[in-house]
Amino acid sequence: MTKVYQLTYGPFAENTYVIADDDLNALIIDPGMYHPEENVHFFEFMNSNQLKPCRLLLTHAHLDHVFGVNWINKTYKLTPELHLEDQVVYESAEVVAKQYGLNMKELVPSKISLVHGEVFKFGGSDFSIIHTPGHSPGSVCFRNDKEGYIISGDVLFQGSIGRTDLPGGDYNTLIRSITEQILNLDDDIIVYSGHGPITTVGQEKISNPFLQV
Repeated sequence: MTKVYQLTYGPFAENTYVIADDDLNALIIDPGMYHPEENVHFFEFMNSNQLKPCRLLLTHAHLDHVFGVNWINKTYKLTPELHLEDQVVYESAEVVAKQYGLNMKELVPSKISLVHGEVFKFGGSDFSIIHTPGHSPGSVCFRNDKEGYIISGDVLFQGSIGRTDLPGGDYNTLIRSITEQILNLDDDIIVYSGHGPITTVGQEKISNPFLQV
């Protein structure tokens, strides 16, 4: 079994996820820690729960989801893993941060290892990697069918969807990704989004104004 922790960090209130198994191994997804005190909070959280980080995964590489990459790499010796089509986004994060008036150093080298349709095992469950472009070219979701949840990044939120006005974004592509890869799941599947509260597939089918036919 796994346990999902949601931690909210940074100037964009980004949700960083830690998924732990029964042996206290942990996946870190989208580290958004920007301020030094947030790094301290994350470190103390991991220590207090006796968690042992083993992988650093990115749903996508927009700056609010990678603020903490360098610190995670330095602290836990983990290489950020992402989809090929978001590599250019990853490499531009430092420049984009400056456009927002934010300080950010060049990111450590990434590993292009997240491929649509591939499955990795963790905590006794299979996690499917689902390519869901539209918010960014290489956005992915991580789906755990056994335990009934999906980490959606900025593809789908409670009552909203990811913005598509950033480079590489496309509204129609995003709607297609959501329709074909998320809305076809069971209604009780929990959706852990990149911003805001958790939701379910069924709730978004009914109430999300962007998904009504």
